[in-house]
Amino acid sequence: MSFLEVLYFIVPSAIFYAAPLILVAIGGVFSERSGVINIGLEGLMVIGAFVGILFNLFFADTFGNATPWLSLIAAMVAALLLSLVHAVASISFRADQTVSGVAINLLAIALALYLVKKIFGKGQTDFITERFSRNDIPVLSDIPVIGPMFFSSVYYTSVLAIAVAIFAWFVIYKTPFGLRLRSVGEHPMAADTMGINVARMRYVAVMISGALAGIGGAIYAQTISGDFGHATINGQGFMALAAMIFGKWHPLGAMGAALFFGFAQSLSIVGPSIPYIQDIPNVFLLILPYVLTILALAGFIGRANAPKANGIPYIKGQR
Repeated sequence: MSFLEVLYFIVPSAIFYAAPLILVAIGGVFSERSGVINIGLEGLMVIGAFVGILFNLFFADTFGNATPWLSLIAAMVAALLLSLVHAVASISFRADQTVSGVAINLLAIALALYLVKKIFGKGQTDFITERFSRNDIPVLSDIPVIGPMFFSSVYYTSVLAIAVAIFAWFVIYKTPFGLRLRSVGEHPMAADTMGINVARMRYVAVMISGALAGIGGAIYAQTISGDFGHATINGQGFMALAAMIFGKWHPLGAMGAALFFGFAQSLSIVGPSIPYIQDIPNVFLLILPYVLTILALAGFIGRANAPKANGIPYIKGQR
């Protein structure tokens, strides 16, 4: 197998695994740029995955091929509503944001597994029949070398994730909304003085993070696992959190970091089929994504500075 053939094999797989991470990491960027730490991305992904699979199973006969896409909307709404719990606790009640996020993680998996047990009578759901399909992107897939690598047999969910990252960059850095969002995350008192409603901006940002995390969870469940159980979202939310930090709270940086983690995940799956890599013990390939996550969170892969007011509740009038 030539080097080019290896790339044809592993690059599409890396993009495929990175798509959910990109969306969840971008959600984290919105929340933390506003000054609200969102450790609960894992739990929001769990709810998105659970609701996405549930909607798919219940409405596959009704909506047919459109079911997986409609499942994303259902998952988005469910995770957005759960993120409101974090927003109320963190912004209105000024609770410790890390503790609130951990509570969201614990609540989400417990609630989802309880409902799975009640509805299906077992520890996991049935497998879905309607799934996202792979397609060639017209014209682009015919480009020599890079066409088969990036634009052939791709999920449109991957295209969606990359489009959301680019759109998020535009919103955060090129619009008045983005300027207000960054101002409440850096210096909320100055933003308040200029007439910006700090609490409202932070609520909106946390809700956006919930919506994107829910979509990411539903994409992961419907493209990779095909069902929902206790191990469906197994640390993916924390990988997305690491991608956000590794990307220095920048949408395009987070996308690049998510692609890097997606590459590490794909290696653990397709590695045994690639020369030289197949000689590495499989256990090392399986733990690689998690080791990289720990290194990113520990700050070993480049120093990253969070928004100055990140994690600090804002009390109007307090100096």
